[in-house]
Amino acid sequence: MTAVRGRAGLLSTTALTAALICTVGACGTKGSANSPSEETTWKEPAAYTYTLTSSEGERSLIGTFRITVRDGEVTEAVGLDDSARRFVAQTPDQVPTLGALLAELAQARRDAADTAEAEYATDGHPARIFLDWDENALDDEARYVVEAYEPA
Repeated sequence: MTAVRGRAGLLSTTALTAALICTVGACGTKGSANSPSEETTWKEPAAYTYTLTSSEGERSLIGTFRITVRDGEVTEAVGLDDSARRFVAQTPDQVPTLGALLAELAQARRDAADTAEAEYATDGHPARIFLDWDENALDDEARYVVEAYEPA
């Protein structure tokens, strides 16, 4: 009887440990996709820099940007390609913070967009956001890729 309990206990403990390792390992992986109902607990810092690549859809915010945020506001935006340089020159006040991108994601979810997905880095900041308000409409998508994020 003790040998059976011992084996059962060992198997139970081993299975529990394996499940825990898998769960913990998956939680912090960079690029892990969260379902549309999951929210990140990341808090936007007052100061940071990041590189944004915005693509897809018929929108003016297209291109790759290096963005500096201070006190929650974009203080510098550098277009790293022709499209981004045009956007910064014409509408510098429309360059988004990470908070603004997350607000757009939240609005898409409230509006029941067909796709409103995000992937988060291990520290919780958004790494990728994909929006498609109507899967049957052409050119209403938005894809944001965040790289080189550095809190100040």
